Amino acid sequence: MTAIRQAELDALPVREALPELVSALDGHGAAVLCAPPGTGKTTLVPLVLAGLVGGAPRRRVVVAEPRRIAARAAARRMAWLLGEQVGGSVGFTVRGERVAGPGTVVEVVTTGVLLQRLQRDQELSGVDVVILDECHERHLDADTVAAFLLDVRETLRPELRLVAASATTDAAGWARVLGHGRPGGAPVVTAAGVSYPVETVWAPPARPVRPPHGMRVDPAQLTHVASVVRRALAERSGDVLCFLPGVGELARVAGQLGGVDAEVLQIHGRAPAAVQDAVLAPSAHRRVILATAVAESSLTVPGVRVVVDSGLAREPRVDHARGLGALATVRASRAAGRQRAGRAGREAPGAVYRCWSQAEDGRLPAFPSPEIRIADLAQFALQAACWGDPDAAGLALPDPPPAGAMAAAREVLVAVGAVTPDGRATPRGVGMSRLGLHPRLARALLDGAAAVGPRRAAELVALLSEEPPREYGDDLAAAWRRARAGGDAYATRWRAEATRLRRSAATPAGPSPTPPLPGPEAIAPLPGREAASRRPVGAPAPDLRAFSAAGADGSAAPATAGGAGAVSGDDAAAGLVAALAFPERVAKAKGEGAFLMASGTAAELGDGSRLRSAPWLAVAVADRGPHSASARVRLGAVLDEDTARAAAAHLLASGDEVRWEDGDVAARATHRLGAIALAVRPLKNPDPALVRAALLEGLRSDGLGLLRWTPDARALRARLGFLHRTLGGAWPDVADDGALLARADDWLEPELSRARRRTDLARLDAGQALNRLLPWATGEAARLDELAPERIEVPSGSRIRLDYSAEHGQPVLAVKLQELFGLAETPRVAGVPVLVHLLSPAGRPAAVTADLASFWRGGYLAVRAELRGRYPKHPWPQDPATAEPTRHTNARLRR
Repeated sequence: MTAIRQAELDALPVREALPELVSALDGHGAAVLCAPPGTGKTTLVPLVLAGLVGGAPRRRVVVAEPRRIAARAAARRMAWLLGEQVGGSVGFTVRGERVAGPGTVVEVVTTGVLLQRLQRDQELSGVDVVILDECHERHLDADTVAAFLLDVRETLRPELRLVAASATTDAAGWARVLGHGRPGGAPVVTAAGVSYPVETVWAPPARPVRPPHGMRVDPAQLTHVASVVRRALAERSGDVLCFLPGVGELARVAGQLGGVDAEVLQIHGRAPAAVQDAVLAPSAHRRVILATAVAESSLTVPGVRVVVDSGLAREPRVDHARGLGALATVRASRAAGRQRAGRAGREAPGAVYRCWSQAEDGRLPAFPSPEIRIADLAQFALQAACWGDPDAAGLALPDPPPAGAMAAAREVLVAVGAVTPDGRATPRGVGMSRLGLHPRLARALLDGAAAVGPRRAAELVALLSEEPPREYGDDLAAAWRRARAGGDAYATRWRAEATRLRRSAATPAGPSPTPPLPGPEAIAPLPGREAASRRPVGAPAPDLRAFSAAGADGSAAPATAGGAGAVSGDDAAAGLVAALAFPERVAKAKGEGAFLMASGTAAELGDGSRLRSAPWLAVAVADRGPHSASARVRLGAVLDEDTARAAAAHLLASGDEVRWEDGDVAARATHRLGAIALAVRPLKNPDPALVRAALLEGLRSDGLGLLRWTPDARALRARLGFLHRTLGGAWPDVADDGALLARADDWLEPELSRARRRTDLARLDAGQALNRLLPWATGEAARLDELAPERIEVPSGSRIRLDYSAEHGQPVLAVKLQELFGLAETPRVAGVPVLVHLLSPAGRPAAVTADLASFWRGGYLAVRAELRGRYPKHPWPQDPATAEPTRHTNARLRR
């Protein structure tokens, strides 16, 4: 052991704010600490509050970090400042790894680990202070931990002290949360760091690049980032830290930096510990460090003088309707940009090269999206249920959970037996919450262990909990074999996690909620089914325990009783465990490489995939772009129908289906696994009510043109539409199809209830049916011909049909000009002047007017001059007001 490194401790700028922080905690018990990067908020503050430096009384301090790499690094740094090894006064605990001892006073943990401890010990016995570091990142676990800790302070341990610490955060918002109803909220303590100036260099691409789409980043954008790194190396001294959204982008940019005069390193949450240590240690050689968001906060990378910021980040997204969750590439927030830029000024003046324009910067979001608004909330909902607040209504969360996401989460939890329908945690759910897994994966581990053995289930769930590298391929069973044989960094982490999960699976967590499938007496076999290798509809599904012959020794699982479609060994185990985790994603083939998932979403496999010919598939990982019709399967396993039925038993349903399909009524009896039809037979006598609903569905989708519309019927609809627009009141809205269908009972009956197919609709006289909507009860129906006459008599004696079809216009009277001689005023219908289309003797439009008097005074002379030479046999008097109206020629008039 060496002496405490007092000089380094004294040099940390946060020291100046410590008296105010201690005073705030003594007076209020909670505080918000805002301190720039490099001030020592992550290292000095815990040591002072624990009494390890500064002479204060000894207190046990827990520091919660959002990432494992940050937790390890913070513990190592504090131990170094104390002149100790990690595991003495300072230790850390992350998932699958604990380095701490009985003398540990400051323990750095991930927020997930702290969440598990709170569920086991709500009082957090023996802990005096909790520091929530980097709270600005708004991870769901961190928000949940904060809410639980405030609940503990309010009800059990008012003496527990809380600190929310960050370099860039919504200080007022966190003060309000930590104040928990107290006037003014919790105190905010600000530490002014010794910040070196950081020059901003705007470096947008010379040509536009495509914006991020799903996980995809335009290769041109990555090429541009690599070129900016080269530019920074040429223009500046010191190490270069380049921020990119994900591991794949790190590798692609690294590949474009070949030949640079610097060592290229990659750091991310999955990087081996040796690589992480190398990045965090000083180096005699110039370096380019390509990093994901793990290097934004908590970590000091020595030697960095330049930051190259791609401006991209990854956030979780979830499609609750389809059960698809994935990471999405988004534009990083301005807060993240400040954090990233600050890395260049930790030790000396530096520069940040931003790969976007200054004009774009103002349009970026101020802060990252809180995970609670955008992520899958199943795990959060289970934690809340186990805490005793299923709706999370009583938790002091910075943002409330969206109601729709919570409802979707509740459905998942009920399906896996973690909560009751009213949201209360079951004993099984409590056990699942303590596994440190998403509830879907917890279900797969527990039920899968009973079927294929704890070791095999644990290994497969470890693969699902941290998606294997893309080079492992899209076949889960093949990836499993590669991980077992591999010596890469992923395989090392996978083995450690599998060992942890195997031990966890040995803890009882309540019975499986998967009910036995109905026997033949409950679901009658459907005749007419095509011959296949699958078991008949209604036959009992295999119990999951049929797989238990594949025990912990890794022996092959038996083939299921699916005949030619059955699978065995690794394929059977992988398919079962994946299907248990994601029952909505069991998928049936509908063509080479194309599948339909039980959720109703289409899925497809990439070219060359071994899985393309599988009859059934258990989809473990899939993503679907915003404009894509199908999801792309990223990881899956071969499955058979029996296993799909057993794993997704809650999605089995049988019944009659009558719907409008392909332009007519389709009636059939079906047995389904979600959206997947397992068996279908025609229905000879479907329920008339279902047929009627299907016909209405057809009228909505294909339109009222399915009915018989004679010219008189169309004219009647137009007349009624005019009266509704003009007079309203009792006159019905018939112009809108939706309004008419909403009153189907009033005008389409009894014919609609008698109809059985499309041809019956085609015989239904729409005009006769519309007459039923006339206001007979008020007597207004008798005035139809008076208010909206079908024809109007003109001065020549002709009765001319009015056209009411203009949707928002006036009725149209199209008549030969000579037939209106002597008519001084424009005719009116229901008080509305008609729009007169004056026709030439040949029936072609000559003029249009809604003011005949004005036309006779001026417009007529121009029409007369133009047409009298073309039609000399017809009268063109100079004074039309006194001329005799006629539909005949001059010769006919002289007879």
